Amino acid sequence: MTAQQRTLFGAGRRRFIPWLLLAPGVGFYLVMAVGPSIATAFYSFTDATGLRGLPINWVGFDNYNEFAFEGARSRDNLDAVQRTLLFMVLVTVLQFGVGLLMAILVNQRLKGSLVFRTLFFVPVILGAVVQGLMWKLFLRPGGGPMDTIYGWLGLESQFLAGPSAFYWVVLVQIWANAGFTMVVFLAGMQTIPAELNEAAAVDGATGWQLFKNVTWPQLTPAVNTNFLLNIIGSLQAWMLFLVLTGFTNSTKVLGYVVYAEGFGQQGTSSFRQGYAAAASIVLFLLVLVLGMAANFVVTRRERKYLG
Repeated sequence: MTAQQRTLFGAGRRRFIPWLLLAPGVGFYLVMAVGPSIATAFYSFTDATGLRGLPINWVGFDNYNEFAFEGARSRDNLDAVQRTLLFMVLVTVLQFGVGLLMAILVNQRLKGSLVFRTLFFVPVILGAVVQGLMWKLFLRPGGGPMDTIYGWLGLESQFLAGPSAFYWVVLVQIWANAGFTMVVFLAGMQTIPAELNEAAAVDGATGWQLFKNVTWPQLTPAVNTNFLLNIIGSLQAWMLFLVLTGFTNSTKVLGYVVYAEGFGQQGTSSFRQGYAAAASIVLFLLVLVLGMAANFVVTRRERKYLG
């Protein structure tokens, strides 16, 4: 059989059909993803403001130096990096656990489980702005439901102010996205052959032993997917902070720094999109390093359980 005969789409011009089919998607990706990424990297070395008519000057690594090493602003930025990492750890661990528990519960095929699947997943489709506004009204001092409950107990409610605000955003982030984690786990559970659980039950395995020795190893792809998605998603989160708390140093994460600097929310009216671009590159590197480390861990785990 010749090389032309082995070609799936035939010989001659037909060989270019796959490239023509790929061209729209690749072109869209280049325009919407690669292009802006390259532009962001370029602007991070300039003093761009994003305002029409103002000149753009090359400043080299000045934005990066200011971000990490100059004055009080750099200390605030490093605090934001630490807060971003803490947010990632809390959200990843808790959302992972809550999503797994919900998946186990709705996978029991009990009466009403379909209703609970829907209720658990509804927050995912609302969007960050709607999610944040709902909780902001719920926690609103001076008339919100939680404020009323605290009033009955004789306590003062300051949910979205002070140190506790950060942890309320963590709670809302988990509430908003645990449903997606549940769906991934549930899809994994429904691919596990029933014969495996039945064979283990015949051998006298308890519920915990079934989960530990049958369900958990078979869930490896879902575990790995959720682990990576939770890490990357929590590192990039910032909109809930904007909606729930606004600009405050006690809740500022790195993604919010990018927005605040680029759109004049850093306590001044200036637009520093070159500086914001540098901060976004720092965030990108943080996501890249932690994402690669997480991928290394889950790859080793997959080889352990699935070979």
